[in-house]
This record gives sequence, C-alpha cells and structure tokens, in this order.
Amino acid sequence: MTNLTQKQLDSHWMAYTGNRQFKQDPRIITKASGAYYTDDKGRKIFDGLSGLWTCGLGHNVAEINEAVAEQIKTLDYSPAFQFGHEKSFQLSEKITEFLPTELNRVFFTGSGSESVDTALKVARAYWRKKGMGTKTKFIGRAKGYHGAGISGFSVGGIPANRTLYGQGLDSYHLPHTQVPGTEFTNGMAKQGAERADDLLNLITMHDASNIAAVIVEPMSGSAGVIVPPQGYLERLREICDQHNILLIFDEVITGFGRMGGDCGAIEFGVTPDVMTMAKQITNGAIPLGAVAFKQEIYDTFMEHGGPEYMLELPHGYTYSAHPVACAAGLASLEKIRSENLIARVKEMSGYFGDAVHSLRSSSTLITDIRNYGFAAGITLAAPDGEPAKRPFQVAMDMWEKGFYVRFGGDTIQLAPPFITESEEIDRLIDALSDSFHKLA
Repeated sequence: MTNLTQKQLDSHWMAYTGNRQFKQDPRIITKASGAYYTDDKGRKIFDGLSGLWTCGLGHNVAEINEAVAEQIKTLDYSPAFQFGHEKSFQLSEKITEFLPTELNRVFFTGSGSESVDTALKVARAYWRKKGMGTKTKFIGRAKGYHGAGISGFSVGGIPANRTLYGQGLDSYHLPHTQVPGTEFTNGMAKQGAERADDLLNLITMHDASNIAAVIVEPMSGSAGVIVPPQGYLERLREICDQHNILLIFDEVITGFGRMGGDCGAIEFGVTPDVMTMAKQITNGAIPLGAVAFKQEIYDTFMEHGGPEYMLELPHGYTYSAHPVACAAGLASLEKIRSENLIARVKEMSGYFGDAVHSLRSSSTLITDIRNYGFAAGITLAAPDGEPAKRPFQVAMDMWEKGFYVRFGGDTIQLAPPFITESEEIDRLIDALSDSFHKLA
C-alpha cells in the first residue's frame, strides 16, 4: 500500500488523469524492469503501452542508465544558447540515420508538444523569409493529437482536448480516415485514400497563399491507432507539392521503431518537409524532443539571417539538447540498432496483429479493431452517450489482473515494448478477452 498522505495526494494536480477517482484508489508504480512495472503492493504489471509509447526497449536499460550516470557526473548542464556540447551533434547525426535522407537538419526540444510548437513556428517563419507572409494558417485532422500546447490543441482534432480552451491558432481540419467498411482491418485499409482530397476543398476555401502547413500523424496514436489507408499519405504529399504547402509529419509516437520501420515516413514511403519526434528517442528515460527539417528550409534561414553573429532563428528552450538527455538518446538509439529491435517489431507484428484481432469475438460491444506494427486500438460501443466509460472499466479490470493498457476516449490502446515475447502477447490478449466478456 502507498505511504503517501492524503495531503500529498491532494497537492499534485495530475496530468490527463481523473484526479478525483485516482485519489480515492491510487495506482502507484514503484519500480520498473524489462517489460514490467511493480506497484506499491509488490505486484508485477505487464506494460502494455511501453510507458506512454516511450519505452520500446523496456525499462531500466543498463546501457541508458550507465550513459546518464556518466554524463551527469561529467557535464550536468550546458547553456543551450550560443554554446554547445559534443553529444548534441553526435545525437543529431544519429537521428538522421533513422529518417529519410532529405530530413537532415535537427532542432532539439524538450518534448513532443514543444516539437510541434517548433515545427509550426518555423513553418510560419519560413514563408515570411520567402516573402510569403500571408501563409499563416494550419490544417490538421480530425482525431489528430499534436501535444498539449496551445498550438498543439489548435491543430489537433480530439474534441475532449479542445472544447475547454476556446480559440486557438487559425487552423482547419481534414476528416479522419475511419470510413465505413474498414472496420476490423488488419493493417492498412484499401478504402479511405480519397479523404485526402478534402484538402483540395480547404485550399479552395482558404487559398494556398494563406496556408503554411498541413500537419498529420502518419498513424494517429492517441485517438486509438488510426492507420492510414493505402495511398492516403502519398496523396497528401502530392497535393501539398502542387499548392506550395509544407507537409509536417508528427512522429512523436511512430518514430524509431513502433511501426516496424525506422520511422513512419520510411515505413509508408512518404517524405514530409518537417518531422516532429520525442518519446522513443531516449526510451522515456529523460525528456527530449526533436524536429527534423529539409535542407532547403534550413538554408532559407541561413541565407536570410543577416550578419553572421545574428540569430537566424530566434527560438529555443532552456533544455534544448540537454546533455544528459542527449546521452540517453545516443544510448537508446544505439541499442535499437545493435539489437535489431526494429526488425524484431516487423517480424513480430503479424503475430501481434492476429492476436489482437482474435478479440473480435470476445464481446459484441467491440465495434472496431485497428493495428499496425506494435500498436493496436480497440473501439467499444458507448453506453448512453458515455464513450469513455467502458474503456475505463476494462483498463481498471486489467490493472487488477496485472496489466497496464491505455484507455482514451472510446478506445483501449496497446503498444507493447519491442522486447515483448509471444507468450506475453498471449497473456495480454487472454486477459483482455476476459475483461471484454465482463462488459455489460
């Protein structure tokens, strides 16, 4: 049982949490190792979401621990502005090895939300540098998630994350790609690519001269693993090229292995102009985010930067390229490569996908299952207009049985660590089947 006092519990306003319910029955995690957490009751809990899509290597990774310990003893902090340290340059080069070759300039942030904010700011600034300052609007997508900042919720398309906060940035939204007839698709659906053409309608309405960028997740994670239909991302790229609009991929979840490829852009064969990243860069050990840009975008700022001592881009964060985070990032990415973990995800993804789809018969309340790589979303019918109720019930039942899964909106979401064995997938699916059978 937790030793926390009620005053301590009450003092923390928790992120994306039902605080009232949690503080009546706290779920406290005390340790982690491999694919498992340990709670305050001493129970082992299988990590069915890799932390928060962050810990594909599992927890308590020796190589990352050692790199962090050595770095914090050597250089704990280095000023992020006007001075540098070696590991940020080493890490930026390492990151580009996981990206399309055109994305070769990396800017560091402290999180996925900061990465999105950076990408959108740079997009606007880029067009001003090009003499097209009217290009300020953004286009996101329904059910998209792009972090918790004002810019992120503006271009994001999950209603529960938007309605409370009022007016955001000037942005509009494409429809999502869940079309009738694609339910229970294992992998990429054959229908739905035509929804990319809705971008043409938005361009007609607002004119390309006013639109800075389109931002989408190659696969929408937080909305419940919405996989792109065949040809959809290619069509978005084509339309953006035709109308001189930047295409931004938010790969905070899909980067560095989750899709069974180095990143979503490579896995799906479409290169954006800008890519945001975070989470798996450091395996969740230390906060770190990044944004990769095409050479031409970087060169535009350098060419219009004024005298060499001037700032070409007046933007950044106190913790940009933090040396301890960079050390963790280098260790994380080197381990992904040395142990061929992305290839392992690709190899195991068929087994995982088939196992998840076997849940279809567990309950008539399951209305859809979607998956790609080591990610899956299961949609549950909403009772009396309460879409979040049944996923919450399932997740709490799973926790009691020793499994952590994510509940968000009307979905249960799964993203096991890359190191997960087939027997662990079987146990996870068996436990979920039992929980779904209990639904009323």
